[in-house]
Amino acid sequence: MTDSTSSEHSIGSSSTKRAMLFWSSAIPLAVVGTAGSVFLSMGLGLKACPLCFYQRSFVMAVLAVLALGRYLEPSRPGLICLLSVPLAWAGFGVASFHFELVATKVLECPPGLFGLFGTAPAQSLVLFSFLASDVSMAAWCGRRESERQGASTLIAATLLGIVLAIACVKSSPPLPKVPAAAYDPVKDPLDTCRRPFRAPTN
Repeated sequence: MTDSTSSEHSIGSSSTKRAMLFWSSAIPLAVVGTAGSVFLSMGLGLKACPLCFYQRSFVMAVLAVLALGRYLEPSRPGLICLLSVPLAWAGFGVASFHFELVATKVLECPPGLFGLFGTAPAQSLVLFSFLASDVSMAAWCGRRESERQGASTLIAATLLGIVLAIACVKSSPPLPKVPAAAYDPVKDPLDTCRRPFRAPTN
């Protein structure tokens, strides 16, 4: 083995260890995201809107890829995380759009778990921010695991995620109509994302 080959192997080993750290951080995030999303529906009785379902599906898909990859290819964390990059960034894109709708008062949504970060869409955006960052950093650190991994592949995977997010947003059902009267807090509790009532201005 030449000195250059030995040096390259050493760098690759160090990079793989860093990728493993990000991978190990991403898995609990995906677990929390999946469990939290399901609990909002099954535990608190909230009704997920189409945008919520997209985000739930993407975080579940990330968890499936990371967990199965941990079992099948534990020595290639960068590659496994690269496969989840489009899913994580797609979830981030949908969460960003959902959060914007709430911030601009186009929608009103139920509060998130434990009251952290405000609404459920805000919690989702925070989670996907960390999750997408973790898998992207793992993919970057493990870019020497195979010849096809690299900066261009990571960029392409991220762009693919953005395209998926746009496709989800564009193909989602139209928003409900603005109600003509104020919601009855007993008959119509805030248990789903909906259009807020706007009192007419004189």
